[in-house]
Amino acid sequence: MDWDARRTCEMSRCLIVDGSSVVRKVAKRILASDQDMVTEAEIGRSALDLVADESPEVLLVDGDLQDMDVTEFIRRVRAMSAMRQPRIIVMMNEMNLVLMTKAKRAGADDYLLKPFDRQQLMRGLHEFANAA
Repeated sequence: MDWDARRTCEMSRCLIVDGSSVVRKVAKRILASDQDMVTEAEIGRSALDLVADESPEVLLVDGDLQDMDVTEFIRRVRAMSAMRQPRIIVMMNEMNLVLMTKAKRAGADDYLLKPFDRQQLMRGLHEFANAA
């Protein structure tokens, strides 16, 4: 089975959380397909509501949310025990070891540098799926 077929099987719901409409639009174009539902949120608080309502399998979340610390966002998602836990990938503008460590301790699964392209995003999801 090729990667695109596996990705479709493993990810049917994805939530992109980023203050930039451009980042959300690019990620959505890369990830959206007939089998996958990709939703967007601009801020953490509205994203938490979507996580509770939609139980996405993957969260792509900005490391610099406008309304809350990304580690607090991750902790709140991880505290939602009534749902299957999503894979959380933190998107960052630059390598920040302090943020990476804090996010990992809060429950993040992986990191992705912005700006990203199709190949980088798909490789990040593929590498995570292989490690799981």
